[in-house]
Amino acid sequence: MNYTLHQLKIFTKVCESQSITKAAEALFLTQPAVSLQLKKFQSAFEIPLVEIIGRKLYVTDFGKQIRSLALEMLEKVDEIELAADEYKGIIRGNIKIASASTGKYVIPYFLSGFIQKYPGINISIDVTNKSKVVENLQENSIDFALVSVIPPHLALESIPLMENELNLVGSAHYPKLPKRMAIDKLGIHTLIFREEGSATRMAMQNFLHKNQINVKRSMEFVSNEAVKQAVRAGLGLSIMPLIGIRSELKMGNLNIIPIKGLPIVTQWNLVYGSGKKLSLVAKTLIDYIGDHKEAIIKEHFT
Repeated sequence: MNYTLHQLKIFTKVCESQSITKAAEALFLTQPAVSLQLKKFQSAFEIPLVEIIGRKLYVTDFGKQIRSLALEMLEKVDEIELAADEYKGIIRGNIKIASASTGKYVIPYFLSGFIQKYPGINISIDVTNKSKVVENLQENSIDFALVSVIPPHLALESIPLMENELNLVGSAHYPKLPKRMAIDKLGIHTLIFREEGSATRMAMQNFLHKNQINVKRSMEFVSNEAVKQAVRAGLGLSIMPLIGIRSELKMGNLNIIPIKGLPIVTQWNLVYGSGKKLSLVAKTLIDYIGDHKEAIIKEHFT
């Protein structure tokens, strides 16, 4: 059997896209070039890898098995290249991070210096809601997740980053904005919530429940930015993370309203599965955060 790594890459991409045209586009090759290499790869086997039925490409059961083995081989090739780079003192690779939406105000500051120090490392960050972050952890489709509340039902390792402080916030545009809120008066105000599943919403609901506050009017938005704009416009009050409203507080667009029981203080954590086999680049990020965390917090968040 004679086939090349290039042919393996082309075959796996054809299987993934189920289209020679789409595979060619993804690989920045011409369609004839992909077809030729696929034909040469097929010639190494007596059993068909793909079938064309009605101008549509289908991967055979045998082809699916070969694809699985090819992916394993290509992964090992990447490990060989990484090992060679490591031996030469070069660190490169990919890191995938899923972050709760408010985490977008935190994680960039912990990564900027890291990327400058290790230009060969590519980092992708998916900023989404808490439910999706938990789903990614369960599926082991990411290297790390940034959360302010660690999911209790998952076995996770945790790297503490910094405190997450939540306060009652209002705008000067809000009618009769109190300088200090009596806890038994909070329920008469319009309260603005994050969507179900949000850690911020959970903290806000726990505070209201603990203090037996009956909410008469409320609104709901699906992102911290949307909540912030609604509060700025004077639509209502909300309990929000301080990290996401620093600029608005400085400019006077939003105000913290003192109230008994607040602020709520949680912790931003970078987490990963307890049994996860960390790559070299992932370990490098953990070491970098351990060495630079205090300096980052002092420079950007004090």
